[in-house]
Amino acid sequence: MVSTTLKNPEPRLRADALRNRERIITAAREMFVEYGAEVPLDEVARRAGVGNATLYRHFADRRELIHRVSLHVMDRIATQAEAALAEEPDAFEALRRFAHAAADERIGALCPLLSQSGNDKNHSERLEARDRLGRIIDALMERARSAGQLRTDIDAGDLMVAITQLTRPLPGNDCVAFDQFVHRHLQLLLDGLRAPARSELPGSAATLEDLRQRR
Repeated sequence: MVSTTLKNPEPRLRADALRNRERIITAAREMFVEYGAEVPLDEVARRAGVGNATLYRHFADRRELIHRVSLHVMDRIATQAEAALAEEPDAFEALRRFAHAAADERIGALCPLLSQSGNDKNHSERLEARDRLGRIIDALMERARSAGQLRTDIDAGDLMVAITQLTRPLPGNDCVAFDQFVHRHLQLLLDGLRAPARSELPGSAATLEDLRQRR
């Protein structure tokens, strides 16, 4: 007779513990953007409004926290991209909405975290999150391209390089105010992606796979 006994599922966090975990991830994301990944973890705990013991109860070390922040950001961007694809009747407007949402996540500042995120144990989680995001970006661009709204000589890698560069923090305190111009200049970039193309681009279109291979 085949046993029907199931393994005990992983216990779910209590509501207060889940709130603490979410506050820590949010605070870490903000501070990684502002100060980089080496920000003291006690400062992260202070901003989250929890004690150091609570932070380490949820995240064993800095590497684990970076991993979770990276997954959090990729999930947020992918979710917003999926919503744009489902809700916007205009293909280019859906792409525009995604691009501005990605800029709001300051992915340029967080991009270095992706190469530091996790270890072999959670490699599959990173791949799953990355592939989900890649699929939805490709779908957004293909829809706009099929509608004749997007120039045909670019690919998803070109778009992500541009957004990353626009949201990458510049060194020195004098450059902090540049953040207020990100969406303005992103809109200029998006106007340049519209079909018909007004110029011929040098080189070849960059895919997301191209970006991964060059890291």
